[in-house]
Amino acid sequence: MATFYIQQFGCRATQADGAALERQLLDRGCTPAPDPASAAIVVLNTCTVTAAADAQARDSIRKIHAQNPAVRLIVTGCYAQRAPEELAALPGVTWVVGNSHKPQIPNLIDALSTGSLSEASINSQAGPPNNFVPTAALIPDALDAPFHSFVGAQFIAPHLGKISNPDDSLNHAQILTGNIFAHPEFLSAPIQGGESHHTRPILKIQDGCNNRCSFCVIPYVRGKSRSLPPDQVIREIQKLTAEHPPEPANLKVGQPILAVSSSTSFTSSTSSTSSTSPAREIVLSGINLGTYGRDLTPRIEFIDLLRRILDETPVERLRISSIEPLDVTQDLIDLFAGTHPIAQHFHMPLQSASDPILAAMHRWYRSEHYARRVQLIHDRLPHAALGADVIAGFPGETESDHAATLAFIDRFPFTYLHVFSYSPRPGTKAASLANQVPSHIIKRRARELRALGDAKSAAFRHSQIGRTLRVLTLHRDESSDSEYTPALSSNYLRVQIPGIFPSNRWLDVGITNEEGNYLIGKPAPALSEFSVNSVLSASSV
Repeated sequence: MATFYIQQFGCRATQADGAALERQLLDRGCTPAPDPASAAIVVLNTCTVTAAADAQARDSIRKIHAQNPAVRLIVTGCYAQRAPEELAALPGVTWVVGNSHKPQIPNLIDALSTGSLSEASINSQAGPPNNFVPTAALIPDALDAPFHSFVGAQFIAPHLGKISNPDDSLNHAQILTGNIFAHPEFLSAPIQGGESHHTRPILKIQDGCNNRCSFCVIPYVRGKSRSLPPDQVIREIQKLTAEHPPEPANLKVGQPILAVSSSTSFTSSTSSTSSTSPAREIVLSGINLGTYGRDLTPRIEFIDLLRRILDETPVERLRISSIEPLDVTQDLIDLFAGTHPIAQHFHMPLQSASDPILAAMHRWYRSEHYARRVQLIHDRLPHAALGADVIAGFPGETESDHAATLAFIDRFPFTYLHVFSYSPRPGTKAASLANQVPSHIIKRRARELRALGDAKSAAFRHSQIGRTLRVLTLHRDESSDSEYTPALSSNYLRVQIPGIFPSNRWLDVGITNEEGNYLIGKPAPALSEFSVNSVLSASSV
């Protein structure tokens, strides 16, 4: 079987997709390569949240092609769903596969590696055949229609034709994509942990978004909000935390990445062919995590899923990747504060603290709503991590709007920021606004936000000196000669521990000082061997 390499860009949901794909390929007998230059097949899992993300993907494609001209390069993810023809035109790209057809990638790799490429081999799976949408099959008038960059997501030809000779793809990439809104299923896959050397497996439990923020293209490339049913979430976490994960079922050629319909029952196989230690921390991810369960029948609330996970699984730490401010309720904060296994970490997108800008963004909250939640979190969990996404230079943003955002962030106990320079996304309402902010002003405002974010992070790190934190040791870089082991605390602090320790182990460390963006922690032997439940959590030390 082929050697492969997966290169990731973007959010944790995208990372979860990549980890699931990696597990599927390993289970089929494919061999991971250490880098793109030595792989026969490279999968580039893209992001399209900003123009910079698009540019990063294109630069990576060019670099991979230059280093390894013979490689079969499959480009997938959100950029591939949004603008497949744009990517297909780049030298070196063999296939462009949208999110709508991401489950077909293992079949495609099988076909590429065996030389048996055909439409039947790509679509050989249970259930109705998927739509193959090559560029030539698009309706001619499609390019004049709104959202024309969403090739295949708006117009599917009645006759799909045959896949051309695979050798042709060396000069012209093939496109496999479809209408993302016509896919009610939840596309996921069982993961066992350890993919891409991740100590903390990411479990995607929600995908898509029903909101229409004026700046955001993600709903158009991820589709409607849909959820992994709660019983399956529980089973996956039980597998991830099991001492001896069950042996995988034999995967048939053509078996897709798990496609779970939110309205039907399903089964799945486990997916580990290698021995992995039980996961101690699991990260729950999604595109709009707080909307989890609202598409299910019967409906279930996100907080109720968390309670079930805590009651029915032995997970030792559960981390929530990101959640919208209005989904952070008093009950949710109380659950975080009163439950040791939930990481003391909130990531709530802010975007702006100017109410007129929030209104123009079609955000559902105003700065006072956000402020109340920050204060509630800090009152109950004074040492919790509090992160936020912020956009610099949204159309119409004035200097006073920008100053209001800076002042708001400075006033509240944020511990880190993710700053995005605004860029128009095709098909979004904000892209058509006339009052676009000049690029040099956007860059300056982004620099000011990042500088403030760095200062807030440094202050938070400094506040932890002298405390004892329970940390999880992470994978060390095997090529590094460092005599430190990296670790992560409940409140999302990177800690370096003197000495070499196995990954995926709990240590209680006294924080002695900081070096750069890391804290230095000295192990406390009398505490570190105790059960995770026998010591105080970081929030209560």
